Amino acid sequence: MKAMILAAGRGERLRPLTDITPKPLIMAGQKRLIEYHLYHLASAGFRDVVINVAWLGQQIIDVLGNGEKYHLNIVYSNEGDKALETGGGVYNALPLLGEQFLLVNGDVWTDYPFEKLANLKIQDRAHLVLVNNPEHNAGGDFSLAENRLTDTNTERYTYSGIGVYTGAFFEAEKNGVYPLTPMIRDYIVENKISGELYQGRWMDIGTQQRLDELLALNLS
Repeated sequence: MKAMILAAGRGERLRPLTDITPKPLIMAGQKRLIEYHLYHLASAGFRDVVINVAWLGQQIIDVLGNGEKYHLNIVYSNEGDKALETGGGVYNALPLLGEQFLLVNGDVWTDYPFEKLANLKIQDRAHLVLVNNPEHNAGGDFSLAENRLTDTNTERYTYSGIGVYTGAFFEAEKNGVYPLTPMIRDYIVENKISGELYQGRWMDIGTQQRLDELLALNLS
């Protein structure tokens, strides 16, 4: 299975830091934020990784290169000057991906064991990893009942930005700029999304405060 890391965003809430450095390249301890994903993916058995880039994308390409130093083969889906958001970005990269692929947000940090998903075979449109709600998303995103995502339960969890997706998930889509979330909700209504709850370490590094919290972990 191939993996894709979403890395094209502008990082507005981390400005002015992201005015000169793309968010995935921000130092978080001894590594850049995206490098934690790359090392974890390699140790989990992944070899082929697609990274979409837009804002300051050439910096990402120059720093990460072809992935050899991470024991990976990295290829890039270059979206030019304007990012296509999460949905449009993945759709644009589909020719580089297989029928099933792991999708990871580039602006999260986690110790989730990617090997759990490396050989996962799903019959649904997607399988998403949910986490307990952080303070900044106290209301959560989706409910989970018997490993199915649903909107019928009152208890909701936060989408971690980690999931296995299929090409069929995007079969009704086309080129453009659009997010993933409305598509996920549509498939939830059709009962075509499975999921799991991960209760290990996970952080969304969307603001300077959250970056400072990650730095306080003294990651190696």
